[in-house]
Amino acid sequence: MRIVHSLGLLGMETYPVAIEVDVSSGLPVISLIGLADTTIKESKERVKSAIKNSGFKWPGRRVTVNLAPSDIKKEGACFDLPIALGILAADGQINPENLENYCILGELSLDGSLRPVHGVLLAALSMVKNGYKNLILPRENAEEAGLIPGISIWPQKNLKTCIQLLHQPQLYLPFQPTSGEITCADEKYGLDYCEVKGQYFAKRALEVAVAGGHNIIGHWTQT
Repeated sequence: MRIVHSLGLLGMETYPVAIEVDVSSGLPVISLIGLADTTIKESKERVKSAIKNSGFKWPGRRVTVNLAPSDIKKEGACFDLPIALGILAADGQINPENLENYCILGELSLDGSLRPVHGVLLAALSMVKNGYKNLILPRENAEEAGLIPGISIWPQKNLKTCIQLLHQPQLYLPFQPTSGEITCADEKYGLDYCEVKGQYFAKRALEVAVAGGHNIIGHWTQT
């Protein structure tokens, strides 16, 4: 059995996910367990095609993938890439030891290329809290993750480049964000409103209140 580290999104919180992969003798089928939603269950076909189209072999044996912890429902396509790497590691096509120091996120296309995923900023914040240092993710998510200091970002184009990075990390340099880490535009307040990701209705409510000269601070409560 091999384990790949990833992160799941639950509302505005993230939590560590251990993707356990076992390749054993039996009929060539794949079982995906661990309270996975429909999107994740469909990843079986995406992962299979991505592995084949990237020049690797799909195991001709039984593949079991468990998303732990099993008591939290998993959502989204961000586990495609770590599942694919876990299968290749369990089948002996890549060195499993190379996966130990990374958290991995990414949706796979059928040709093996990576598509961006949601919740990367929260995932990066969670990595800092949990002591993780390296994050592999799609190129389109690099700038967002790069806003958080204290971790190394390794953006990738496709499954094949991910494996090249894992085999020869000394040939690569971590991503350097063009905008740098989070800073405040106005040092008087310490935060910049443009740094708030999402929350469109809440931001709109604040804009309307400010435009109308209505009180806001007096209605805030500590949670």
